[in-house]
Amino acid sequence: MTDFLWTRPDGEAPAVATLLLAHGAGAAMDSGFMNRFAGHAAAAGLDVARFEFAYMAGRRAGSPKRPPPKAELLVGEFQKALQQVLGETSGPVLIGGKSMGGRVAAMLAASSSLPRRVTGVACLGYPFHPQGRTDTWRLAPLEASRRPVLIAQGERDAFGNAAELEDVMLPDQARIVWLEDGSHDLAPRGASPATWEGNLTRTAQAVADFARETGETA
Repeated sequence: MTDFLWTRPDGEAPAVATLLLAHGAGAAMDSGFMNRFAGHAAAAGLDVARFEFAYMAGRRAGSPKRPPPKAELLVGEFQKALQQVLGETSGPVLIGGKSMGGRVAAMLAASSSLPRRVTGVACLGYPFHPQGRTDTWRLAPLEASRRPVLIAQGERDAFGNAAELEDVMLPDQARIVWLEDGSHDLAPRGASPATWEGNLTRTAQAVADFARETGETA
């Protein structure tokens, strides 16, 4: 059984959707970014269920710190978490994650057996290419996704910035929300007029609006 970390909206109004959220390659589900974003997402009306892949859960239990498996080897774990969250909730579900977690979610969305309740994919800082390797693009998961994909990307993300993506053709089902001066965790530099809280608020609202949009067309 997957141990979910839930963050839910205050009040009695039903959530817009459930967001099943996976972490990135190097930080756990309760990292500073994940905690902050989950709070903003709940404020925007989403139920957020965070989970950890086995390698990260092993680190928490005291196992030696090892690199994560290849992304494609994590799809089965994401699918099991999805099956569990579908059994524990009702209504539409978005799958997504931070960086690697979003990439794995997009890979899962290529499945022809994906339940209809899964209406879209939300990627927070998509790793379009390895850092410093613009000769190696990771567009295949986006192209293969059978669900719409929303990508929240910092303008200066080292894994795919605004300038690098100007001439890149994304598939029709994928679109990007650019966060002002944002890094890979969407945070701007100190001298920027933008703020991290502002970028996270905008991201959370974009994901909530995306959930409404995809839920209506599902």
